[in-house]
Amino acid sequence: MSSYKTRRFWQYFRKSLWILIVWVLINNIIFFLEYFSLVSNRYLTSDYDLKSAFMANMIVSVSAGLVGGFLTVHLMEYWLRKYAFWKALVFIIIAYTAAAVVVSILGASYAISEQYGLPIFHPEVREDIFLFFRSWIFVKNFIIWLIIVLATLIVIMVNDKYGPGIFADYLMGRYFLPKNERRIFMFADIKDATTIAEQLGEHKYFNLLKDFFRDIAPAIVQTRGEVYQYVGDEVVISWKMKHGIKNGNAVGCFYQMKDLIKRKGDKYLEKYGLIPEFKVGFHFGSVMVGELGQIKRDIAFSGDVLNTTSRIQAKCNELGVDILASQTFSEIAYQLPPGLRLKSVGKQVLKGKKDELALVTFVADTSPD
Repeated sequence: MSSYKTRRFWQYFRKSLWILIVWVLINNIIFFLEYFSLVSNRYLTSDYDLKSAFMANMIVSVSAGLVGGFLTVHLMEYWLRKYAFWKALVFIIIAYTAAAVVVSILGASYAISEQYGLPIFHPEVREDIFLFFRSWIFVKNFIIWLIIVLATLIVIMVNDKYGPGIFADYLMGRYFLPKNERRIFMFADIKDATTIAEQLGEHKYFNLLKDFFRDIAPAIVQTRGEVYQYVGDEVVISWKMKHGIKNGNAVGCFYQMKDLIKRKGDKYLEKYGLIPEFKVGFHFGSVMVGELGQIKRDIAFSGDVLNTTSRIQAKCNELGVDILASQTFSEIAYQLPPGLRLKSVGKQVLKGKKDELALVTFVADTSPD
């Protein structure tokens, strides 16, 4: 539990820190572009204090980065996922306006107090702060920062659509031409999905799937997994080799997913009268990866490893386990999460496969220390 919370915190912190750094960088680029433009056109007088102006700009950019990066943007991202777009947009504009006022007060207070040589809370300083909100500078900054905030949200939304790591690859054109990669795959499938769908009905069952895929998402993100596709009640996750092997990420993802669903068990019982259980299969190997499609472009994988992983997962019910992996996968996944050990289930015949494949499962390590 503590490990999960720690990973979640650092994931949130890194994301927020990147927003802070990028926003400060953008705002300072804008500041110096404006400054050199004014200098080249000889609009600045000898009274202009570059140091004070730069410090005021830094206060605004750092404050905006802290408020936005560590709070507001994450709140806006949550609204976009929870509410209809128009409603989320209203909330975003209200929150942005409130944040813009707070940040502007901080920057204007410093700049005006420095200009007059008076304390920040002096009546003349407060009076000029109110006048600042009716100036073209405030309107200009309001619009510029609104564009920055919306652009940040768009990047976050697009990254969510393609999955962590995939959007960057797509943007850089890494898979514009097909290439061969070695990848780890996990096929995860809800148990007794057909029976559950009949019990709940189409509408309620769809909401169950929606909740399930949302609730397991943190485990996928924190283990550096990439969602390849959702197929009905199944999700296919892949890892680049170095990410899936490191710290037992790939195998650990399954157990983190189980923990997340268990912790939300009361919610599922209240809404659906059951707690979804699922089974997974692991395998790895070479695949061809590249962009496919004309009307809707996507990054697709092609190779026997996907079919084999699917067949491994299908064996879980027959062997009475929740997790199966090829023995070859277990040999390269040498780092396992604490408290686990391998257990061989022997060579198995997989549907559609001529040769038998040695499989393993993972069980709790009850051996004494």
